[in-house]
Amino acid sequence: MQNATVFSPASAARLLPQVFDDTSDIPDLPRDVEPWSLRAPHSATGDPKHIEQISACLEKVRTHGGWRWPGKPVVFLSDTHADAEGFLRSLVAAGVIRRAAAQNGERAGITLTDFGRSATVLVGGDCIDKGPSNLDMLDALAEVIATGVDLHLLAGNHDLRLRLAVDALRGPRSPLTDHLFVRMGRKLLPALREVFDRYVTQADIAALPDEDTCAARLVPPADWATHFSQAAKGQLSDKAIRKEINKLHEKRGQFDRKVAKTGLSARQLLAAALKCHDLFFTPHGPYAWFYDRMDVVARIGSLLFVHAGLDDSMCTLLADGGPDAVNARYRAEAERASFAFYFGPLANLVRTKYRASDCKLTRAGVDRLHRIGIHMVVQGHVNNHAGQRLLAKQGLLHLEGDVTLDRASRSLEGLPGIGAGATLIFPSGDVIGLSRDYPRAKHFAPERITASWS
Repeated sequence: MQNATVFSPASAARLLPQVFDDTSDIPDLPRDVEPWSLRAPHSATGDPKHIEQISACLEKVRTHGGWRWPGKPVVFLSDTHADAEGFLRSLVAAGVIRRAAAQNGERAGITLTDFGRSATVLVGGDCIDKGPSNLDMLDALAEVIATGVDLHLLAGNHDLRLRLAVDALRGPRSPLTDHLFVRMGRKLLPALREVFDRYVTQADIAALPDEDTCAARLVPPADWATHFSQAAKGQLSDKAIRKEINKLHEKRGQFDRKVAKTGLSARQLLAAALKCHDLFFTPHGPYAWFYDRMDVVARIGSLLFVHAGLDDSMCTLLADGGPDAVNARYRAEAERASFAFYFGPLANLVRTKYRASDCKLTRAGVDRLHRIGIHMVVQGHVNNHAGQRLLAKQGLLHLEGDVTLDRASRSLEGLPGIGAGATLIFPSGDVIGLSRDYPRAKHFAPERITASWS
């Protein structure tokens, strides 16, 4: 079996965007195009069985009416993880923005290119956590939005964690939520340090009780596991309850070490967490727009954009009510998020890796999607080191678009410098995967697959 499309290097190269950046030289951006290789593990799995599964997915599309492509170009990027420079470089690499050199000590200006004005930009979740500066990342996102770009923002699991961690400290104490700040907040601690430095006042700290009381509020009480086991019955299986208790014990030591690195006292840390509510979740907070703009799925033609993936119940909801119904339900339940919500099908949209413990996607759910004309999921959440990957997951075509943009992840995983990359999807049915970590752009055109596929 071959894995090439009908491919013309000259015509495919014309799909590569022009790059406009007067502020820095973005290294390693591919300027040549190659067919998307399904035999290469970095682009698919290389496993013949999986190649057959992708072929079966494409054949199913043909039997359900074929592809519907976007009416204008779509640029997808995801998992910027608090790295504003990785985010901006990715938009430059995709030809969406131009950055002018800074003058007189001011920040570099951002303007839309002609291509940027013609395109839809989808940011696929996980804007926060891990990277150099959460607030700088959100400020850069706001600056890009201010250009008037057609930009849609999706929720990621790290974005959800901030909401859950903050809500857990504000509501009444409960065995179901007492552990959530430790459970969700460990990776958020650098963000809380930023919030403390920029926004917390002495009056905010003075309004809180003494250090010991604040320290006790941040962590679950000593008898939490016993009460949690009782409270979680009916919401989680016994196995899941034991797993959650063990995970909390594991994360507690990590949490204490991470808190010490922030240099914040318990009072200061609690003040920063509560300040996040004012910043992000009150109507006039300076970052309220971030969650207000956030959906969890977006459909464009035959493509469904989501941070992680799906299960059967979400396939049914999509079939019955479309993306609006899914987004409305996610928004309503996230605003009063419970522990059961985090492990349920709505949060599964931002969490799943199709593990045995995740909500199930079966052939019935996939068939339901095909019948309503959704043939491929474009996702983030699973980061790759050599550009985008194309996979069949649970019998449904998935394009993984997280190309490891943020410096924190790159440093931990042995990648140099700052990431840059995006997935471009054109009305012509051409899909281009760009990443500075792979020397050529990957080209996929599923309607022009050669006969040797079948």
